[in-house]
Amino acid sequence: MKLYGFWRSLATIRVRVALNLKGIKVEDAPINLLKGEQRSAEFLAVNPQGALPALVLGDGKPALFQSIAIIEYLDEIQPEPPLMPRDARGRARVRGLSLIAAADGHPLVVPRVRHYMEHELHLDEATRNRWLAHWTAAALKSFEGHLARDQDTGRFCHGNSVTMADLCLASQVIGAKFFNADTSEVPTVMRIFGECMKLDAFDRAHPLKQADAPAQPGH
Repeated sequence: MKLYGFWRSLATIRVRVALNLKGIKVEDAPINLLKGEQRSAEFLAVNPQGALPALVLGDGKPALFQSIAIIEYLDEIQPEPPLMPRDARGRARVRGLSLIAAADGHPLVVPRVRHYMEHELHLDEATRNRWLAHWTAAALKSFEGHLARDQDTGRFCHGNSVTMADLCLASQVIGAKFFNADTSEVPTVMRIFGECMKLDAFDRAHPLKQADAPAQPGH
């Protein structure tokens, strides 16, 4: 398998954690989003959307794309440890929590959005950074609202075992740290994030531990 990703890509973080939990080794293929390598003809042949991550299975078929779809695929081919609950309601809750990050929060701060804000709308850096922090924090507050009230929340987002929701929560918190978003109002989120980062699978997936991470990361 070959994983096309970027050290700071929040979606790639989710997939890296899943791969680590499953004990699946892949070849890394870094794509520098900040240099526009995702728009190269070579990468567009892998993923026409020009988005990360993309997972090439080596079976001669097109790459898998979109982090949630990739994670669920990995969970199906390597069931242990499971990343989805056994019951239908539990799976729906985990998917719902996961999509707060993957479908609502993260898409508003990806490089192609920032590129458009800078080059088409001509917004200055301070304005762009306020946008990044605002929508990142908004997603975390949505997590908090669900997690703090629901008795299904345990050590992790759903009970006491890691699920896909934790992968998505962790990536969103890491993004919040990069974008200087306020996390003071999301204590349940930060408690669960702390539990996640105690695990080697999450720790090894941290952006700053990736081979393509710069010595001094910025926005």
